Amino acid sequence: MPNKLKQYFQKARKEGWTIGQFNFSTLEILKGIIQAAEELQSPVILGTSEGESKFFGLEEAVAIVNVYKRKTKLPLFLNLDHGKSLDYIKKAADAGYDAIHIDGSSLPLRENIELTKKAIQICRKKDIFIEGEVGFIKGVSRMLNEAPKITEADLTLPDDALKLVKETGVDSLAVNIGTFHGIDASGQDTHINILRLKEIKEKLGDKVFLVLHGGSGTPKEDIIKAIKLGIVKININTDLRLAYSNALRKSLLEKPKETTPYKYMPEVIIAVQKVAKEKIKLFTQAKRIC
Repeated sequence: MPNKLKQYFQKARKEGWTIGQFNFSTLEILKGIIQAAEELQSPVILGTSEGESKFFGLEEAVAIVNVYKRKTKLPLFLNLDHGKSLDYIKKAADAGYDAIHIDGSSLPLRENIELTKKAIQICRKKDIFIEGEVGFIKGVSRMLNEAPKITEADLTLPDDALKLVKETGVDSLAVNIGTFHGIDASGQDTHINILRLKEIKEKLGDKVFLVLHGGSGTPKEDIIKAIKLGIVKININTDLRLAYSNALRKSLLEKPKETTPYKYMPEVIIAVQKVAKEKIKLFTQAKRIC
């Protein structure tokens, strides 16, 4: 049976839109994402990093996402984001994750390729969608006092990307085209290096699906250009974390004596839902694509 996530990537590439990955570490964030997807009838990838899934629970994430799959009847896919440990990747695969991102981007290329191959051996037996990464993407998913400097040397080399894809057979590939994880506190947006994306796309063709990490804070016009040039997955995390934390602070300040979570958390879920909805609309023009 064809992998369903791969089918959606093929559909996105053919029709010129992209699938959003939205990370979560709490039930409220997950609810906000699901409500946005349900309102727009859009497929989404639900991401948890190793840290997020250790907090939430691997099996718990799988179980709750499966409940939402059944209730919404939407194509929802659970992805382990930035998996770096083979042991943890195996745990996620055994727990029932639909997709796994093996991130060896901080390693020399040969070591990255070998690590990716080992991850694929673990995941292929379970028909798990595999994302690799070439070109280390700096930053962390929070508001940054000073954004990392991205130089030409940081960007993914097209030949390196092709080498990893050919030797490993990954389904998708995250590339460094100028973005970073997190948002600059100064409000200065990070721009995509469109020329490097063109070079990577020309080198790889349709051998692999291209992924953009660090989508939070990236200008809308850059996102649109990237989608037109073949990016079919964009990761969003910091924007959701900021929506969650800002709304929670506001809600608690407005209700300082309230101790019942279900009376002050709805505003938080709505804030996350609003951000996720805006991103899905940007990525898909709110088309009904299920």
